[in-house]
Amino acid sequence: MRVLLLHNRYQLAGGEDGVVQAEKCLLEANGNQVSLLEANNDEIQNTWDKVTTAVSAIYSHSAKERVGKEIDRFHPQVIHVHNFFPLLSPSIYDACREYGLPVVQTLHNYRLACPKAMPFRDGKICEECIGQPIPWPSVVHGCYRNSRVQSSVVAAMNTWHQLRGTWQQRVDAYIVFTHFQKDKMVQAGLPAEKIYIKPNFVFARDSPDRSVSISKYILFVGRLSEEKGVSVLIDAYIQNNICMPLKIVGDGPLRRKIQQQVEDSSVNNVIEFLGFQNKSTVLSLMCQAQFLVFPSIWYEGFPLTIVEAFSCGLPVLAPKLGGMAEIVENEITGLHFEPGNVADLSAKINWAMNHAESMIIMSKNAHLVYEAKYTPKTNYQELVKIYEQVINKK
Repeated sequence: MRVLLLHNRYQLAGGEDGVVQAEKCLLEANGNQVSLLEANNDEIQNTWDKVTTAVSAIYSHSAKERVGKEIDRFHPQVIHVHNFFPLLSPSIYDACREYGLPVVQTLHNYRLACPKAMPFRDGKICEECIGQPIPWPSVVHGCYRNSRVQSSVVAAMNTWHQLRGTWQQRVDAYIVFTHFQKDKMVQAGLPAEKIYIKPNFVFARDSPDRSVSISKYILFVGRLSEEKGVSVLIDAYIQNNICMPLKIVGDGPLRRKIQQQVEDSSVNNVIEFLGFQNKSTVLSLMCQAQFLVFPSIWYEGFPLTIVEAFSCGLPVLAPKLGGMAEIVENEITGLHFEPGNVADLSAKINWAMNHAESMIIMSKNAHLVYEAKYTPKTNYQELVKIYEQVINKK
């Protein structure tokens, strides 16, 4: 199969960029011919670049032409779009349509439902724009990059392409990661019959015998920012004087604040900030931890951190919220707690610390779930099935 991948990279590499590369490698490893056409936000250098990008984000004729040339060169059977914003723009769908090619779009975030791409504002979930013909609240609040001007651009893009039927007619299949995400995108106006649920994957790793190899610490891995809920975890430790060592992997805007908070508390000797660590180190830490705490206070898309934990046989404590409540099964592969609830998180941590045998069973279950749902082999089969369906329909 000949597959053309289209992706707009971020200035700071994120999870989406990693998923694109992983899927490209997966397709090629299984004998497919793949071309990856990328735009890079590093191209946005100055004020004039920002102005032209704002205009082209709604519709870029140059990006449409660029995709057309790549189609002429490569002759793909299917086109898979990962991210078009802002440099490629939805104009790329028109290029694909003119060539009569089927289009698959992975929704790595909630951009088509929320101009910010993250339904989260002022420290809490916000759905004011989901399903609205014109997402005015995002403009009023300056949700995208704290700018009303930039929010207006994204809102205009969503509105115009909603009106001209781009999302409904020019995409043959959408890939989302969970049933929860599918429900939100249907609420936003996407056709349910075009939405396929396919999670991401991580490469295999042997599961250790956790009954003998685990160490006495809890693990957090993630960006140290408000929406990731790291403050909830810190408050749980401080308010309940939890004595189990906690290793925090990651960096972000809250690091200085929460480090100072810990240093001024009674738990300063049990919480360790490790900063950013490479993937190999993170996986090694996961293989030795008792359990992972993932305390995010927004819906999340598909946290690869949780699946990486499962691949290491590591149970996860996660909020009963969004896709996380689907990925982590309560008392099967981990424990649920009420999102943002310090007392409930503390109670679940204490329960996990005092029920080692139950956590060992959850550990084994986590690895079994990984093998059943999140391996490269399973993911490849699901991805190719979607490709074949849209090709046959076209």
